[in-house]
Amino acid sequence: METDSSVMFGSISIITPSLTAQTIKMHPAQIILYGSTLCVMISVHFSMKLLSEHVLNWKKPKEQKAIVVIILMAPLYAVDSYVGLINFFGSEVFFTFLDSIKECYEALVIAKFLSLMYSYLDISLSKNIVPDQIKGREIHHSFPMTLFQPHTTRLDHHTLKLLKNWTWQFVVIRPVCSILMITLQYFDIYPSWVSWTNTIILNISVSLALYSLVVFYHVFAKELKPHQPLAKFLCIKGIVFFCFWQGIALDLLAALGIIRSRHSWLTVERIEEGYQNILVCLEMVFFSIYQQYAYSAAPYKVDNKSGAPSDKKTK
Repeated sequence: METDSSVMFGSISIITPSLTAQTIKMHPAQIILYGSTLCVMISVHFSMKLLSEHVLNWKKPKEQKAIVVIILMAPLYAVDSYVGLINFFGSEVFFTFLDSIKECYEALVIAKFLSLMYSYLDISLSKNIVPDQIKGREIHHSFPMTLFQPHTTRLDHHTLKLLKNWTWQFVVIRPVCSILMITLQYFDIYPSWVSWTNTIILNISVSLALYSLVVFYHVFAKELKPHQPLAKFLCIKGIVFFCFWQGIALDLLAALGIIRSRHSWLTVERIEEGYQNILVCLEMVFFSIYQQYAYSAAPYKVDNKSGAPSDKKTK
């Protein structure tokens, strides 16, 4: 697969269709731009539709506030990537800033997901509220966490707080690393070892956060089953998974010489960034549609006959 990158991206900012007497030829950059615009519009449409349904059926603010934050993940990623396509020849600091917006919001979404699960279970660590029926359950840790924790622990206020801290540490570390990266790149002092160190720290941090959510799900799978926690989690994990691993795949393709530039003024890194933004715009269409099921407003809608919420769960 040989890529003529200048054909795909070189004229996004200034596009002039080639007119002939018989046909109108559309530049590939126009196709990319129009297609990405359509994808962003679809993502925003479905997300705003779901958001409005929750707002119009605002019955449980604690739960729905978390859901709203999660719903906005897809359109934010789509718009962020679209801005990157529009300003294809922006500075390295600019693209790092765009990536940081997505990654910091990802950290917030993970924290809000845990908060949503706590709401479903009527758990409040700040008020020291842990239902008696869930205390004492066994938590089985797997490697490498067994290097720091016993293989089996009992669920109590302390262990729940520990799981929460494992999630929230990513919410703190992610913005700190982003600010550091932007600052170093702005002053043009960003050696490769700093980049690798930053990547390792972030991977450990996000892995710990996701691990705590998986443990939480396994412990409370029975109680959470009516709320479709797996579908909700996969919606978040899917976005994170695709954005991360397709970035790795693009790096590999560039290293193998499959993705390359034929012009000195166009770097391979910029081409990778362009492909990543196109893929994200496309993927967010599917995730914004999937959210209609995973985070449906149906449980909060009012029954016209009874005037009561259709969600029969009692607190």
